[in-house]
Amino acid sequence: MNFKKRLISGEFIKRYKRFFVDIKINNKIITAHCPNTGSMMGLLKERNKVWLSKSDNPSRKLKYTLETVEVKGSKVGINTHSTNKIVYEALKKNLINNFKNPQSIKPEVKFGANTRFDFLIHKNNKKFFIEVKNVTLSRKKNIAEFPDAVTSRGQKHIKQLLNARKKGYEIYILFVIQRNDCNEFQLARDLDPDYYELLTKAVKRKLNVLCYDCKFSPKGIKLNNKIKFKFK
Repeated sequence: MNFKKRLISGEFIKRYKRFFVDIKINNKIITAHCPNTGSMMGLLKERNKVWLSKSDNPSRKLKYTLETVEVKGSKVGINTHSTNKIVYEALKKNLINNFKNPQSIKPEVKFGANTRFDFLIHKNNKKFFIEVKNVTLSRKKNIAEFPDAVTSRGQKHIKQLLNARKKGYEIYILFVIQRNDCNEFQLARDLDPDYYELLTKAVKRKLNVLCYDCKFSPKGIKLNNKIKFKFK
């Protein structure tokens, strides 16, 4: 996924009202949009280096959007709206071995009365639902974790994926680690024990779990290496 324009660097000051962040750019404080509803645990230290995009849309009240935070020399992508774009590009370029050479890729597919899964793949006369989760948390060196807070929405998606399995779909959760400093992925059991238990049981019922990290460049963010998933 390429950025539309080169990102602008600044220093993080504070986050408030969930979707607002103050950023210092060239000794001037600006308010930017924070496109992440999670806790962003471990990322919100004052004076952390950050990168923002700037919109040309004249109707937008907040011209800037927070895209990336640097923590201990490593970049972390926090824009959850970018995650599906990263995956979509990877699917089209056959970068995910499980879904190489698909017959079709359909984003945002409705299932049931009130659920949408991120992707529906048709391949070899099989149907695959993929639900994508953005990962930013890392509390131990080289280990990424999800979630960073209780996620009732995440629990709902697991339950609906299992319902899809009953209807003949192959089901996947793809954890996209928008970091470049982790080589292992774990569930944050202490932060959401219900999610941990639900996913653990779902794996036994043929829910497939994939984890990939990301590669950062001035031009954009791309899916990179497959990461080991370890239950703890």
